[in-house]
Amino acid sequence: MNFAQVRVLVVGDVMLDAYVSGLVQRISPEAPVPVLSVQKRWEVPGGAANVARNLARLGVDVALVGLVGRDADADALRQALDKEGIAHSLASSAARRTTRKVRLLAQGQQLLRLDEEIALPPGGEELESMAARVRALLPGRQAVVLSDYAKGVLLAGAETCLCRLVMAEAAEKGIPVLVDPKGVDWERYAGAQCVTPNAGEFATVCGCKPDTDLTRPQLETLADDVCARYHVERVLVTRGAKGMALLGGKDDPEYCRAAVREVADVSGAGDTVIALLAACAAKGLPWKECMRVANAAAGVVVGKMGTASVTLAELHAALREDSDNPKLYALPTLLDKVEDWRRKNESVVFTNGCFDLLHPGHVSLIRQSAAQGDHLVVGLNSDASVRRLKGPSRPIQNERARALLLAALSGVDAVVLFDEDTPINLVKAILPDVLVKGSDYRLEDVVGADVVVHNGGRVYLADLVSGCSTTGIVRKIDQGKQEQ
Repeated sequence: MNFAQVRVLVVGDVMLDAYVSGLVQRISPEAPVPVLSVQKRWEVPGGAANVARNLARLGVDVALVGLVGRDADADALRQALDKEGIAHSLASSAARRTTRKVRLLAQGQQLLRLDEEIALPPGGEELESMAARVRALLPGRQAVVLSDYAKGVLLAGAETCLCRLVMAEAAEKGIPVLVDPKGVDWERYAGAQCVTPNAGEFATVCGCKPDTDLTRPQLETLADDVCARYHVERVLVTRGAKGMALLGGKDDPEYCRAAVREVADVSGAGDTVIALLAACAAKGLPWKECMRVANAAAGVVVGKMGTASVTLAELHAALREDSDNPKLYALPTLLDKVEDWRRKNESVVFTNGCFDLLHPGHVSLIRQSAAQGDHLVVGLNSDASVRRLKGPSRPIQNERARALLLAALSGVDAVVLFDEDTPINLVKAILPDVLVKGSDYRLEDVVGADVVVHNGGRVYLADLVSGCSTTGIVRKIDQGKQEQ
């Protein structure tokens, strides 16, 4: 799937998402509250800016319109967008501050969120500034996303609502509009091709309690009513662990199950869903297929800590229909995963090998390696690398089969292939906290040991299981054939 020719405009509430991560090991003597020992801080684009970030990571030509204050947070947000290569046209106002959310994390879990914001409809000058930016950027776009976080940009005020202005301009040019909604005032979304509430938001706009567990027939009836009442073509309801439902359109209702993933953080998952829907709709894919792709992407992003995005490589991996191996990573995607683990203050262990025919020695190495830290990454020699090291008759099993077997072992969190004779480039890129090799090596002979130690890590030499080697197994097989 390629989005290189796709052009999308995102309009909405931009914000700066800030994170403070550390450890909690005691309670304050001043009050019954945990003391957070800070270890790391970082900032990423949030809200509508995160929608744009998701699109940019897919290779989409994306432009962003929003409203910020005249403050340091606005400068930080612009710098973050520039770093992502996102074209942005942000109006500024002296009357408000840039929306900022600060999340305090301990051991990967949120302790507290601090919101700094002014949630008011834009004034006349602010509205006209954003409207002019939309008119300038809209021509040539294949889809528009309205990302509504109820922070002001898309709220209806005394002046003309920016939502309605965008709808009218897009309709005139035949450009589909997709909306990530907030609140119960959906009249401002009239004309949208798709609105993407979560289950609670959908229940509320239908007049039910947010925690109402709606059956499929109820969902379908209510969706038809909502679409008719607010003049939207369809709704895609995100239902958490129950997956997604595409309802209210001209086609029959469609459902898909949630992608089975370890859930680390659902922050920004809605941004990923609307971004993928828009990218796929802009390509002209059927809405059922748009939902399938968005569902796969959401399954990836909820496995990451904090406001996150999905890369094209991760999306392709999630959509694979063959012998899927979600633990087999390309290096750029693995580095994103490693950074995510480190944001949760979790350690990374690395070992490597050919792992041609799995035997008890391999299993022992993996077990000992996994015991050295929180996450184990295994570097696997590619087929070409094995042939250079072991001869033209090896490997017995190809790299895909070897990776699948490794991934099935308890304790392995990631497998990454390398073509070189040694894993030194992987070690330099990953910078593991612990590097593991067999005790038949001397410390000074372990490839990458100097890099790891210099970075503050350590090397562990694992005990060997005597009499176990792939070469020995192959020799026995050959001897058996000769005796026959």
